[in-house]
Amino acid sequence: MAPPKVSTVRVNDAEVFYRSAGNPSSPVLLLLHGFPSSSHQFRNLIPLLADRYFVLAPDLPGFGFTTVPNGYHYTFSNFARLVGSFLDTLSITKFAVFIFDYGAPTGLRLALDRPEDVTAFITQNGNAYVEGLGEFWAPFKAYWSSDSEKDRNIIRDSILTFEATRWQYENGSPNPQAVAPETYHLDYALMCRPGNKDIQLDIFKDYATNLPLYPKFQEYLRSSGVPVLAVWGKNDEIFIPAGAEAYRRDVKNVEIHLLDAPHFAIENREKLFSDLILTFLEKNGV
Repeated sequence: MAPPKVSTVRVNDAEVFYRSAGNPSSPVLLLLHGFPSSSHQFRNLIPLLADRYFVLAPDLPGFGFTTVPNGYHYTFSNFARLVGSFLDTLSITKFAVFIFDYGAPTGLRLALDRPEDVTAFITQNGNAYVEGLGEFWAPFKAYWSSDSEKDRNIIRDSILTFEATRWQYENGSPNPQAVAPETYHLDYALMCRPGNKDIQLDIFKDYATNLPLYPKFQEYLRSSGVPVLAVWGKNDEIFIPAGAEAYRRDVKNVEIHLLDAPHFAIENREKLFSDLILTFLEKNGV
């Protein structure tokens, strides 16, 4: 298996960094990462999927190595718009999509914009239901309500830290010693670039705009008939297992696996993920 290729493509005023592997003539599988990581989280999964799919994993603005111009508004609406333009630039019109954490509202917004283009969803702790929001979100809800500097700084001091970044990889892991330290070290180093913590706080504030769209996401899942594979770290305190189970309400063709794993369930489980993904997509003719 060859390692993923790293590339940059001009998309409007942005330079989108992405990892890819596979034959461009194969069906497309789009991987959308979450906070506080980047396409780096898929580095070991991409080669396992590339024999059958053309796999693309872009970095969202504010993460990894994608760059955007000064004055860019870091919102989920703009993330979805940029990913859509990224696909257009690469002449991609049909794709399955893997959504995790921030990748979920990004990918689901993208699906609302182009519902005929999505062939399947794989959701790994990628939430679309209020039931999936754990107690972790209490300070964020306070921030959304008050928009105060005090509540903003509470999140800055509790979430945008090295300890909290490491916690997302290790908390709830049955074997935290197996987590490669370069994962959370890289995430935190990139988070600490000048101005980036304020960008992250702006994105946290904008996450509130996703909740009113949850009913639209659910209606899309009901009406489109798109198949959904949910592979969830059941020990995640951020997006809790109830968020995985809730997909049963709206998805006719749904398969759910709750793993003994943390928020970053994919770490050290790439072979399991690839087996589940390849079997599911083949079964659904994707």
